[in-house]
Amino acid sequence: MVETIKKYKIGKRRFGLINWVGAWTLYQKETLRFLNVWIQTIFSPLVSSLLFLLVLSLAIGSDRGNVLGVPFIIFLAPGLIAMQVIQQSFSHSSSSFMISKIQGNIVDLLYAPLSASEVTISVSLAAVTRSFVIAAVSILTFYLIINLQIKHPFILILFTFLSSFILGNIGIIAGLWAEKFDHMATVTNFVIVPLSFLSGTFYSIDRLPNILRTISEYNPFFYMIDGIRYSFIGAADGSIKIGIIYLTILSLVTWFVTYILFKKGYKIKS
Repeated sequence: MVETIKKYKIGKRRFGLINWVGAWTLYQKETLRFLNVWIQTIFSPLVSSLLFLLVLSLAIGSDRGNVLGVPFIIFLAPGLIAMQVIQQSFSHSSSSFMISKIQGNIVDLLYAPLSASEVTISVSLAAVTRSFVIAAVSILTFYLIINLQIKHPFILILFTFLSSFILGNIGIIAGLWAEKFDHMATVTNFVIVPLSFLSGTFYSIDRLPNILRTISEYNPFFYMIDGIRYSFIGAADGSIKIGIIYLTILSLVTWFVTYILFKKGYKIKS
C-alpha cells in the first residue's frame, strides 16, 4: 500500500501552483448550469425589470421631474439593471452550493483535485458571468425601448464585476450556511431584496432624511447601484472613487471569508 501511494503520488498535488484545467472545467460547468435554463435565469429577470419599468413609469413617471438631471425613466433603468446584477449573482452561487448539499453531490467538489481558492473563485466568476449576460441583455433591451446609452463603459464593467463578485461570494457563504431552502429564502427575502430596494434603486437618496442618508452611505448596495447608474447618466449620489475603494476591499474580504469557510469544510464536512 505504501509503495502504491509513493508510486502514484496519492495525496500529492500534481498540477502546479494552480490547477487551470480543473478550475476552467468547474467554471464551464457552472456557466452551462444557468445557460441551459436561460428562460429562468436570463429571460425571467429581464421580464421582471421591464415590468418594474412599465409600472413605475406609468404610475409616477409623468408626474415626476428630472432626477439627477435626467428623466425619471432614464434614472430608473440603470437601477433596475444593477438590482438584477446583485440578485442574480447571489442566486447563482447560493443555489449552486445549496443544491449540491441537498442532492449529496457536494462531494464532487470536496474530492476534486481543486483547492479551496480554485473552487470559490470559479463559482464566483460563473456568478459574475451570469450577471454580465443579464446586464448585456437588459442594456440592449432598454436601448431599444428608451434609448438608454452608456457614457462610461469602463465604470460600468468595473462596478458590474465588483458588485457581482461580492454577491457571488456572499451567495457561497449563504449556500454553505443554509441547511434547507427555507434558510436561503430568509437570507434572500430579509437581506438581499430589502438592501437592493433601499439603496437608491427607485429614488435618489437626496430625498431621504439625513439619518437615513447617512445609513445608506455605509450600505455597499448603494455604491453598487450608484456606480452602475453613473456609467449611464454621468451623475451620482455618492463618490465614485469611494465606491470603487469600498467595493474592492469588500470583494477581497468576502472572498477570503468564502475561502476560509470552504477550506475548513463549514457545514459540508462531517
